[in-house]
Amino acid sequence: MIVDLVINQKKILVIGGGKEALKRIRSMIKEQCEIIIISETISEQIKNIAKIKKIIIKQQKITNLQFIAEYRPDIIITTTDNKELNQKIINAAKKRKILAYSSDNPENSDFSNPAIMDFEDTIKIAIFTGGSSPIIAKKIKEKSEEIFKKTITKEDIGQAKIHKKIRKVVKNVISSQKQRKRYMESIMKDNEIDQLIKDGKFKKAENRAMSMMRDWK
Repeated sequence: MIVDLVINQKKILVIGGGKEALKRIRSMIKEQCEIIIISETISEQIKNIAKIKKIIIKQQKITNLQFIAEYRPDIIITTTDNKELNQKIINAAKKRKILAYSSDNPENSDFSNPAIMDFEDTIKIAIFTGGSSPIIAKKIKEKSEEIFKKTITKEDIGQAKIHKKIRKVVKNVISSQKQRKRYMESIMKDNEIDQLIKDGKFKKAENRAMSMMRDWK
């Protein structure tokens, strides 16, 4: 089953401070989560990101697994080049019912990291192999990206952004789920909204959608 893991307000431990850790950190820094990095060595790139994004760095050698009880994370991600250590951490996390992911053993992890195509942090498309071949997922992503860039239009992205804002208030205005669905569909079909998005007048497009909601019958 493919799911989108919500990590807002979660505490995440990243074990390791190299290239693989950097990749995982970059995939999470836009989220409202607490990231703690534990490693004896930390790359300069990670240190620079930590200064800007207020990521916590604990530069220390891991001699035992006491840090799990100390930090009580919601999620643990292991990225070290020590396969045995990674497995010990994964096993300890599972015993404590903590979601765990190991970069060198995705098959034994609680979740996978698909190759993501991200369009303005609004529309995301994942290429997923169930952890069996991250390299193939990356290859397919690279082959598909140009196609999706031509397929997903500026209007699609604008509509998605409007829907995200509208959904926060529409339940208080339109009580019927069936009517809410019809209203959301009417926004997608509204030529004026599409034209405003094309013209770069996103706020006016949003106001138009709000006006339609107030007048909805």
